[in-house]
Amino acid sequence: MTREDSVSRGDSVPREDKITAVLSALRRSKFRSRFNIHGKYSEYVRAKGMDTVRSHAVDFISARIAPADPDNDGKQTPMKNHPVFIAQHGTGTCCRGCLQKWHKIPKGRALDESEIGYIVDLVMTWIEREMDLV
Repeated sequence: MTREDSVSRGDSVPREDKITAVLSALRRSKFRSRFNIHGKYSEYVRAKGMDTVRSHAVDFISARIAPADPDNDGKQTPMKNHPVFIAQHGTGTCCRGCLQKWHKIPKGRALDESEIGYIVDLVMTWIEREMDLV
């Protein structure tokens, strides 16, 4: 297993297995399960394509979540206006507090490349699954 396959520091669970497990847990959350991709958001994903949406996810996560002390933490991710924002709320990757609660990624330090990759993969897997439902 490579470092990129692990979820966070010291985690030996393959990334794909971790994503499957965490998505299952998130579906049981009344709050997290209310988020979905439909209407203008599913149209956006279809029009732009998954590669473009992935690029946006990398940009949003790197700028808004990855810093050790993000600006306006806890309120930096809108609940609308882009499918990645919706997915971040659906996956518990919207702020550092949710990252700590749902993904055991501690606050107070910048995210490393592996963690950013995990979050982007999680968000994109969630979007892909949502698009399959539309």
